[in-house]
Amino acid sequence: MNKKPYLSVIIPAYNEVKRLPLTLIDIDKRLSKVKYSYEILVVSDGSTDGTAEAAKRLGSIIKNLRLIDNKENRGKGAVVKQGMLEAEGDYRLFTDADNSTTVDQFNKMVPYFKEGYHVVIGSRDVEGVELHPPQPWYKRLLGNIGNIIIQALLIPGVWDTQCGFKCFSKEASLKIFPLQRINGWGFDVEILSLAKALGFEIKEIPVVWINDARSKVSFKAYLQVLMETFKIRLWLWRDIYNIKLKEKVAN
Repeated sequence: MNKKPYLSVIIPAYNEVKRLPLTLIDIDKRLSKVKYSYEILVVSDGSTDGTAEAAKRLGSIIKNLRLIDNKENRGKGAVVKQGMLEAEGDYRLFTDADNSTTVDQFNKMVPYFKEGYHVVIGSRDVEGVELHPPQPWYKRLLGNIGNIIIQALLIPGVWDTQCGFKCFSKEASLKIFPLQRINGWGFDVEILSLAKALGFEIKEIPVVWINDARSKVSFKAYLQVLMETFKIRLWLWRDIYNIKLKEKVAN
C-alpha cells in the first residue's frame, strides 16, 4: 500500500477461524466501493485454531490486508491497543470479528468527524438503532445495570460503552491508547474514560447490529467490566495516568 490510508479497520481476533474469513470478505466487498483509501488490520490474540493462517491466505485476494500474529493470548484490550497504535489511518475503527456491525456504518460517523469530533462510537442503546434480533432480556438487564454504574462513576451520557464498533481520529488514538492499562473486557470503559479526561467529546450514534448467538461474552465478563470500572475510577482519582501532569506540560 503506497498511499496513506484515510481509514484503518482493526479487527481483534482470538480463535475466530470460523467467523473471520466471511467478515474479511464482507469488509473488503463494502470498502471496495468507497472513494477513500483504507487498510484492514487483523490482530490475532494468540489464536490456536488457524485464525492467523486464514487471514494470511486471504491476504492474497483482499487489498491492503495486514496481519499481526501474536503468539501469546493477552486479551482483547491489549490487541485493540496494539492495532490502534500500529494502524496508519487518519481514522481508526475497531470492529469485532463476528461482523455484528458492518463496516459501512462508518459512513454515519464521517459527518461527526467533519464537525470536529475525535471519538465516535456505535451504540445499541440510543434512538434509531436497529437490532436483529434484540439481545436476550438477561443480557439487556445486565448491560443496563452495568451502564448505570459506569455513567455514575465515569462517563455520564454514554449509554453503550461495550458495542464493538468505535472510531478514533489519529490524534485521539495517539493520545488515548498509550495510556491504556486494561487488557480485558473493561478496556472499552477505560479508553472512553481517558477520552473524556483528555478533553475529547464523545459522539454516540445508532448502528445496525446483528446479534450473533455465538457471542463469547459471559456473565463473568460483565463482572470483570464492573470491577475494572471501579479500578479506573480509582486510577483517575489518583492520576495514575499522569493526565494532570500532561495538561500542565501542554500549558
